Amino acid sequence: MNDILRERLLRKLEALSEEKAYQVLDYIEFLESKYAERPAGAPAFQKVAETLEDTLRAGRVPVKIIKGTMDAVGKAGKFLEGLAAAGKAAVEEATKKKEEPKPVEEPPPPD
Repeated sequence: MNDILRERLLRKLEALSEEKAYQVLDYIEFLESKYAERPAGAPAFQKVAETLEDTLRAGRVPVKIIKGTMDAVGKAGKFLEGLAAAGKAAVEEATKKKEEPKPVEEPPPPD
């Protein structure tokens, strides 16, 4: 998708109410299921969040409650991403220290 089209779509989406945005999402998912050669992939936590959102929508939960829930889930996702990045950095640092050669200690001079 080119940048101009992407920006135009985003402008249109941002002007919509939450309920209308969900209708657009439904239509996009319909088109994807009908025409897409491969479904759009998403990170694991994102898939869980989308499944939760779809379940709430199917249960006819009011949009205001869905929005609040998804905001909380989004914050939890950002926290988990930060935690994963910190863990990865710690592992990389530990691996780097393990790979660095240790200086050879010279014996003390004789007295």
